[in-house]
Amino acid sequence: MTTGGCLCGAVRYVASGPLGGEAGLITVCHCAMCRRAGGLGVAVVPTTSAGFEITAGAALVAEHESSPGKRRGFCRLCGAGLYSRRDDRPAALRLRLGTLDQSADLRIEAHIHCEGAPAWSLSDDAPRYPGAEPGRR
Repeated sequence: MTTGGCLCGAVRYVASGPLGGEAGLITVCHCAMCRRAGGLGVAVVPTTSAGFEITAGAALVAEHESSPGKRRGFCRLCGAGLYSRRDDRPAALRLRLGTLDQSADLRIEAHIHCEGAPAWSLSDDAPRYPGAEPGRR
């Protein structure tokens, strides 16, 4: 079981599904939308929505439909992004890596949507892909 929350601590969650692995690669997205939303790229860890539960501050969580069918959940108080989900993939959820309480053993496995990304945003040697990572469903 994994726990996490927002910057101000008002929203807390638990995630009991897999982190990465069978759920997908742990990635940093460098598309223009993610750079604007996160100030750099957005690091996410895939999991399952079935194991995700807001345990505190559920009324403070809002979602923004950033593109058709893609929703980004965030705390209304501090603005911290928590997760993203797609209407066409209801079983999948992508948690913002920085919101996890314990993440030291997780590693970025790929950088995605790197085409057009500024050089300063790509500072490690993880694989880079111009679009989504290979095999993403």
